[in-house]
Amino acid sequence: MGNRMMRRHTPATIFMHWFNAACWIFLLATGIGLIKNDDLQPIGGWYADLMRSIFGGGANLLLAHEICGVIWAAGFLIFGLVGIRKYVIPFVREIATFSPSRDLMWLVTKGIQMTLGHKALATIARRFGFAARIPDQGFYNTGQKLFAVPSLLGGVVIAVTGVIMMLSTSVITDPTIVQWSILIHFVTVGLVFAGLLIHIYMASIAAGERPAFISMFTGTVPEDYAEHHHKLWYDEVTAASGKEASG
Repeated sequence: MGNRMMRRHTPATIFMHWFNAACWIFLLATGIGLIKNDDLQPIGGWYADLMRSIFGGGANLLLAHEICGVIWAAGFLIFGLVGIRKYVIPFVREIATFSPSRDLMWLVTKGIQMTLGHKALATIARRFGFAARIPDQGFYNTGQKLFAVPSLLGGVVIAVTGVIMMLSTSVITDPTIVQWSILIHFVTVGLVFAGLLIHIYMASIAAGERPAFISMFTGTVPEDYAEHHHKLWYDEVTAASGKEASG
């Protein structure tokens, strides 16, 4: 079983994952470069000057940021409309499904195991009377779902406030709406970016999670990884495969 591979991601979802990553990198780089106020610039005034020199001025930098933002939002809108039944509805249903007992215990046991180790988990579990075992998970584990939900909502907020800011010189001229949109836009980007850093660490650096990262290129994961990390999903897939084989 250990060397067999299971299909986890389709070519479409892999493309959208890296499309999103590429857009976020560009939007963050240009967005931070647009902050000219030294009191608010997180990297330093030199970075804003550098980005302006690369793009030939602040106006071009802003235009590049807006164009990428439109492409990012339009790409997901088209993907969502075309794949609403195949991708969107199953994705939303999966990330919105929580089991309080199982998922809360996943947070507790996984948190202890990652920070203190397996031995500490066994000791603490014995001390407080719970099982020293990380609960079985579905296609997404609890941590991934806790990241996906605010990221999805945050993406909508970022897109809407971005559009308001783009139209602030022609259509939406109410200064209160525009100022609140700027604040909400930057705060939301910061919060989602913080979640992205955790996501990147968990997917590419954390011990035992490398197959999940590789699957975003190949689309597949080893069967033993799937059974260990996403057993509920693994059981569903193997059960369905068994029915097809017997039928």
